[in-house]
This record gives sequence, structure tokens and C-alpha cells, in this order.
Amino acid sequence: MGKVSIGLRGWRFEEGEVFDSEGEFKPLDEIPEETRLRLQRLELLVTSPCQACWLIHGDEDIEECNAAEAVYGEPRSEVLVCEEHEPDFLYWFREEGGTQYMGEDELKDAFHEWFADGGRAPGNYEGIEHVETDPGDVPDPSEVDPEELAVDQPEDGKRIDLRDVDLGQEYPSS
Repeated sequence: MGKVSIGLRGWRFEEGEVFDSEGEFKPLDEIPEETRLRLQRLELLVTSPCQACWLIHGDEDIEECNAAEAVYGEPRSEVLVCEEHEPDFLYWFREEGGTQYMGEDELKDAFHEWFADGGRAPGNYEGIEHVETDPGDVPDPSEVDPEELAVDQPEDGKRIDLRDVDLGQEYPSS
């Protein structure tokens, strides 16, 4: 099993910690504490606006804000960004010293200050190319022709005892 994002890109979860063998969410008491706390926090964040949009529009024009699509940072100090502003966050984090706040409570405030002061990624800054897989788009396994898997039976109809085979004997190829 691998890692998956749930609800928003960014935070990644070990599938085996979150899902049972049928692909359903495990009961919360079976999920490790740190993972459980992130999942509970994620429930609150999934419908939140992009924080960069909010810095531009504020509460008075909150309907102008895009919905958050990615979450970065630690719970309660996370940065929520939409697709449009994700490159701004990534640029700040990678190129403008944001890595010094990795794992720190100050991450959100430091990004907000940089963005509010006019910080933006250059127009040609790509950010991250996301690969999303919709389970409905995964192809079904090809049909196997049972004839291709059939094993030639000896002409005399006798069974071959594999425990009593002389491995040094040459057999004709078919």
C-alpha cells in the first residue's frame, strides 16, 4: 500500500493506517493518534477558503475566495491554498526561505506576512505537477484466454508425478 491524499492535496496518509482491507475507513480508535488528529482536522479544513484568496478579499468578499485544494504545514498552523495560489506558497517555501518554518507553528503566519506584503511566485513558476487517479479510470485487467494457460497433457493420459522426475532427462519441446 502507498500514501494517499484525502480531501485536500498535501497531507499524505499511509493507506494501511486509514483504510481496512475492503477500502473503507477504519474506526477512529484503530487509527494511530497522529494520523487520527490530522484526519479530524482535515474534516474542518475541507470546505475552507484558500487563505491567499482570503488575504486578498477578506471576510467582506469571502464569496470571491476559491475553495482550498491543498494543505501544507502542521495541524492548527496549516496553510490552505487553491490551485491558483499553490505556486505562490511553493515558491515562498522553496525559494524565499519558507523551509526554515517546516514543522513550526510559525509557518502559516510567515507565509501570510510574505503574501500580504505582495510576495508572489514569478509568472513562469510551475510549482508541482499533480497526478490524480480516479478509480473509475483504472482499466480492468485484460481477459485471460484459458486456452493460453492450458498445460499439454501426456498422450497416454498418465499423470506426471513431479516428485519422481529425473531433472537430468531431456524432454522434447512442443
